Amino acid sequence: MEVGSSAGPLNSTSLGKNSSKGRGDSFRLHVVTWNVASAEPPGDVSALLQLAAHRPPDLYAIGLQEVNCTPLKFVADLAFEDSWSNVFITRLAAQGYMKVSSIRMQGLLLLLFSRLDHVPFIHHIETTYTPTGFWHYWGNKGGVSVRFSFYGHALCFLNCHLAAHMDYASQRVDEFKYILCTQSFSVADTPHVLDHRLVFWFGDLNFRIADHPTDLVQSAVDKERFSLLWEKDQLTMMKEQDVLLQEFQEAPLSFRPTYKYDLFSDTYDTSGKKRKPAWTDRILWRLRPKAPPQEGGVGPCEAGALGRLAELQQQQEEEEAKFLVKVLQDAYTCCMEYSCSDHKPVVGAFSLELKKKVEVPLVRLCALGEWSADADALLTYSVMDSFPASAWDWIGLYAVGFRSVQDYISYTWVKDAEVSHSDELIQVYVSKNEIPVRGGQCLLGYYSSKMQCIVGLSPPFQVHESKVAIDEGAVPENHYGLDFRTVN
Repeated sequence: MEVGSSAGPLNSTSLGKNSSKGRGDSFRLHVVTWNVASAEPPGDVSALLQLAAHRPPDLYAIGLQEVNCTPLKFVADLAFEDSWSNVFITRLAAQGYMKVSSIRMQGLLLLLFSRLDHVPFIHHIETTYTPTGFWHYWGNKGGVSVRFSFYGHALCFLNCHLAAHMDYASQRVDEFKYILCTQSFSVADTPHVLDHRLVFWFGDLNFRIADHPTDLVQSAVDKERFSLLWEKDQLTMMKEQDVLLQEFQEAPLSFRPTYKYDLFSDTYDTSGKKRKPAWTDRILWRLRPKAPPQEGGVGPCEAGALGRLAELQQQQEEEEAKFLVKVLQDAYTCCMEYSCSDHKPVVGAFSLELKKKVEVPLVRLCALGEWSADADALLTYSVMDSFPASAWDWIGLYAVGFRSVQDYISYTWVKDAEVSHSDELIQVYVSKNEIPVRGGQCLLGYYSSKMQCIVGLSPPFQVHESKVAIDEGAVPENHYGLDFRTVN
């Protein structure tokens, strides 16, 4: 199944009145879910990320399950970057993406990447986790999530690993609802997962194919008659009984079941257990539905509260009509190229059509004049009236192709280094000791301590090689790939 094939999108849905009017901007989202079964990452993840696509994604959400979390390995991953994060960060940074956020709970890992030009419009990033293993205390099963505002729209990504085995379909649904109930965020208008405008739910959900014997399932798969198995897919069956699950949409399962394979092969389980193939690995999404009208009479004490609720619901509907959101799924398939795990990875390619609520970054900044380690440098920035500035804000100097917020070359506290201040522009100096000796292509990023994200990026600019430092025989010290002055 190809992205953007002539057959058109697999599924679509929209919110708001007059959704055909006032079309918004279109953004590409690429979602990956993979139970990696404690394996180390493959050397090349290009096919998994579909980097050769005609129109590269704007956002990546990558959810992994069963990342190696033996005690020694887990402690090492806390001190250093785990191997799976490193391979994705390295590959995507080379393509102009930055890691926006990540969250790990034992073997569960969720990574969010953005194309650099969108980073200043990704705000209020929060992560959380919920264990569901061993009486809700152990994190071998459960869910991890990241929420954020994207051009003013509230999005949430939830990566789950639910209970295993054929007979636990109801328990899997209960675990999912427990995760939804227990996860909370500090953002006032989206305190819970389901309060977000758009939710993506994915992971090793562990739903199996019921009733059908293994040989029938194998025969249908071999003949690519997948539709014969859909009615006995446990998630499909549970959705028929559960109103909440019905709010989540999923494209047709038109690819081979992703579990369970012999390692390093495309052959289903040949062990003594001969586990039945199943679509355990799934990607679903939910657009927040309109609140249903209140039914029946109300008492005088409830009338005021319900009136305010109705007013808020009307405001919400008007806002959603104005700032529409539309989801088109362009592809839903598995990647058979990878065989280091007993699961095949699943990818979903989406087009998100939305009307931006925010079009101007909260902070605009640029480098002044020529920069080199021979002299202190200057930069200027301006802020929107609504920006919550703090004395703990800082401006980072980054190399073009940086990997994450923490991947700065150096940083300057905004208030401490302020040179001048006017109603329109604020000027800040950067010490020459914070500028790389050998220079390179760089950019500036303004980090908001209150919002805990980058809210402004400068255009790239050239930092020139330091002639004075080299003439004086200074020894370059490599730092984040660039060189700084070290006195002999």
